[in-house]
Amino acid sequence: MEIILIVLHVIVCFVLIMVVLLQSGKAADLAGAFGGGGSQTAFGSRGAATVLTRATTVAAVMFMFTSLSLAILGSRRSGSVLESAAPPASAPAAPAAGGPTGTAGTGAAPAKPAPPGGETPQKSAAPSSPVSAPAPSPAPR
Repeated sequence: MEIILIVLHVIVCFVLIMVVLLQSGKAADLAGAFGGGGSQTAFGSRGAATVLTRATTVAAVMFMFTSLSLAILGSRRSGSVLESAAPPASAPAAPAAGGPTGTAGTGAAPAKPAPPGGETPQKSAAPSSPVSAPAPSPAPR
């Protein structure tokens, strides 16, 4: 029943779109934009209803009916969409112990690799004071 209603709803949507796009606009000039429809009626001059305006009315009523029917059918379902969803994946497994650094699984940070040539870096004896840049001179005017 629900599948038939969804298919009917989609067909009605396309028919409604086509019928509305096929209609010509009423009072499409500049005066129509500001309410000057040609006479003193509330919505401008009204001629006889054409086949397209009647088809628009029928399609709009069917669209409202199918929309309300689908909303009622959807609200009668029990539960939530999230309840039927698969549970989230678990966290990835920890790497195996005995890796290249030997610290896997212990929570310790891996050791830094030695520099090439097997030498250990030496710290310089120079004082490590920050060097300040000279202040900029004012620009000439």
